[in-house]
Amino acid sequence: MVAQLLEAKGFSVVARNARVGRLEIDLIARRGALLVVCEVRARMNACFMHPIESIDRAKVERIRRATAQWLAKTRVGTSLVRFDAASVVFDTPQGTLTYFEDAF
Repeated sequence: MVAQLLEAKGFSVVARNARVGRLEIDLIARRGALLVVCEVRARMNACFMHPIESIDRAKVERIRRATAQWLAKTRVGTSLVRFDAASVVFDTPQGTLTYFEDAF
């Protein structure tokens, strides 16, 4: 769902579930010089906590560290990196997607 949303906004998906050592980046997409790193969180419902609330300071640090390592490894030329987050709640058959640009 998240990849489709980014593609509809003109991005090309560069990687899904990119492994960097023991770290993982859920989704990496590119449009021109902009590289978007997106953390995706999903839950069956949001009764106790909205999925986006599960991204804590430690998780943000791991994502940033993984991104730096991935960029060094792949040598993808880019001048801008944006960190987004997406929340998917499967409270309906098609699910509900909420997207947060520049989330952290």
